Amino acid sequence: QHKDAYQVILDGVKGGAKEKRLAAQFIPKFFRHFPELADSAINAQLDLCEDEDVSIRRQAIKELPQFATGDNLPRVADILTQLLQSDDSAEFNLVNNALLSIFKMDAKGTLGGLFSQILQGEDIVRERAIKFLSTKLKTLPEEVMTKEVEEFILTESKKVLEDVTGEEFVLFMKILSGLKSLQTVSGRQQLVELVAEQADLEQTFNPSDTDCVDRLLQCTRQAVPLFSKNVHSTKFVTYFCEHVLPNLSSLTTLVEGLDIQLEVLKLLAEMSSFCGDMEKLESNLKKLFDKLLEYMPLPPEEAENGENASNEEPKLQFSYVECLLYSFHQLGRKLPDFLTAKLNAEKLKDFKIRLQYFARGLQVYIRQLRLALQGKTGEALKTEENKIKVVALKITNNINVLIKDLFHIPPSYKSTVTLSWKPVQKADASQKRASEDTTSSSPPKKASAGPKRDARQIYNPPSGKYSSNLGSFSYEQRGGFRGGRGRGWGGRGNRSRGRIY
Repeated sequence: QHKDAYQVILDGVKGGAKEKRLAAQFIPKFFRHFPELADSAINAQLDLCEDEDVSIRRQAIKELPQFATGDNLPRVADILTQLLQSDDSAEFNLVNNALLSIFKMDAKGTLGGLFSQILQGEDIVRERAIKFLSTKLKTLPEEVMTKEVEEFILTESKKVLEDVTGEEFVLFMKILSGLKSLQTVSGRQQLVELVAEQADLEQTFNPSDTDCVDRLLQCTRQAVPLFSKNVHSTKFVTYFCEHVLPNLSSLTTLVEGLDIQLEVLKLLAEMSSFCGDMEKLESNLKKLFDKLLEYMPLPPEEAENGENASNEEPKLQFSYVECLLYSFHQLGRKLPDFLTAKLNAEKLKDFKIRLQYFARGLQVYIRQLRLALQGKTGEALKTEENKIKVVALKITNNINVLIKDLFHIPPSYKSTVTLSWKPVQKADASQKRASEDTTSSSPPKKASAGPKRDARQIYNPPSGKYSSNLGSFSYEQRGGFRGGRGRGWGGRGNRSRGRIY
């Protein structure tokens, strides 16, 4: 009976500032009493949400959840999602709060509005809607985030993942890995399969295509935290051994200051612990072994007077060797007779000479590092230089432990080490003692022909060399690459533009 009066309120949106302010309050207040005017009421409120006067806009946005009843809710969610593009911080916060309040009324309906904009809205709206999901979902209580709601998020996310940028992919992995229903072994397995699909492990690897390299690294970084003794990394490790290792030296990246080769080797090392049964184990172990040899130099030729004939010591790449040796040690456990039965005697002898030469240089360096760090505690260890030395000591100790294992007859694969860039796991006392013991002496030395030389002559690293090497370590390099990516992974096609309320 008051339909005409309500129509007058609706017409108030065309009036002056005072009329608009009143309309912003009264349109939502009486909205439920006039279902036949629902469309007109929502459109009128929407005009107020786009008013030039910021106070009117804020008032109109604040009241939007009152329109979220029944079939109107997904539409209100859609509108609020589009309003996320506001650059006014107070307005933006109001939109966030309004979205959260309708989330609690009907999570699936709200998600429908958010995902429709992620799939079809403008870039700025898409970006902010994804950020909203990645930051706000984890704050919602369990009664809102039911199993059914989580399944809906997974289904819709899969649609979005068909066409995403690298940055968006990282955010979606954050959203999905936070879902309670995906914390199980089968849930983690599902996520690994999603990442593998995104990494496109069936494609031919092109080391000179920065987008191809970037995609693989981004995806692998997302997969690494998901691997465990029950969720295997086999597919990724196989791809790295077969396609990436042989092309290691030709890898290209747009990321300034990133040692791309080291980054790849670190990821391979982290994954190698969780590799399951591999089809072409021997062939892949051989590829890994060959790559390791490239970084394990032979001792320099000696002149007749026992001096180094070339006057140049081979460069020992400790960081690379730690990763390769660790990966070889992990996969070698699955084929323990690789070094003795699969290599010919000459090749094994050559490998042992390289190992021994490396180990002797290593001993000198370990002694120098220990001497430099002796008696230093607390604040003294926090200086940049000493931090580098502490990491260098971890790396060299790890290599030492692994080399000692391979010097056993037959080679052993029993020792465990924590990769230098990973936080130390609490080991039991016996294990700790074992690792301490292994760092104090070098592998058994073979009798060498010709005059004996002091270890210091064999390898005396120039001061500061290690510091410069460590500059590109990027220990914290998890998540997305920084800068220089553009919209990566191919454009997302032409989506509709403009207001689609």
